[in-house]
Amino acid sequence: MNHDTMIAPAEGWLVVAGLGPGADSWVTPEVTAALADATDVVGYIPYVARIAPRAGLTLHASDNRVELDRAAHALRMAAAGRRVVVVSSGDPGVFAMASAVFEAVEAGPAEWRRLDLRVLPGITAMLAAAARAGAPLGHDFCAINLSDNLKPWALVERRLRLAVQADFAMAFYNPRSVSRPDGFVRTLAVLREACAEAGSPDRPVIFARAVSLPEETLRVVALGDARPEMADMRTVVIVGSSLTRVIARDGLPWVYTPRSAPPDVAAGVAP
Repeated sequence: MNHDTMIAPAEGWLVVAGLGPGADSWVTPEVTAALADATDVVGYIPYVARIAPRAGLTLHASDNRVELDRAAHALRMAAAGRRVVVVSSGDPGVFAMASAVFEAVEAGPAEWRRLDLRVLPGITAMLAAAARAGAPLGHDFCAINLSDNLKPWALVERRLRLAVQADFAMAFYNPRSVSRPDGFVRTLAVLREACAEAGSPDRPVIFARAVSLPEETLRVVALGDARPEMADMRTVVIVGSSLTRVIARDGLPWVYTPRSAPPDVAAGVAP
């Protein structure tokens, strides 16, 4: 044996993966394959808890507000030759870990830019909720994170008003938490005022909680009947545009937004 021969370290990689809204059957085969090949899984405590332990796999669970620390930890392990998966619920690029990883890369050492780094998409909570309800996002829509932890409430309110003026359907993430019990109260007040000014006060509102899991609940109400307590951090809220339709039937109605906007509606949109 030639004792002068150096064994190169295994080449590491980092994957940022979306686990979908909850059910294992909604995790993509691509993400499942990455998890099967990983040496380490990094993520928020409840998301890491969804990964089955196995020999050769180390789970690194951490609390919620340490995204940059979590990203840097994952990048350091990948640079050291580990095969690392950073997990998020839903899609990792939608209010989740992909942005934090790239923020850490930009601020970190040059070697991190040479890593094999991939983002694997997942089914988002808003798309899962929309599918359950029908097709409320069938035309132009926007997604807004209602948390003001990383941005001021004034910006949240401005975006809400502009979304109503532009006549988007809207999907809301993080509507209401224990630490922010009044945020969704203010959101509903802004929406009612802005929708009334836009001439569409009775937009349908979908409250979709824990979609794909056994405790899933879905509720459709008019905006005027929406209440703050109908939402929590496991709920995605979808508000229709002025064109969104509700099809009554036995049980929960179907909600959809038509694929086109007539000229008279387009002409009424605020510049």
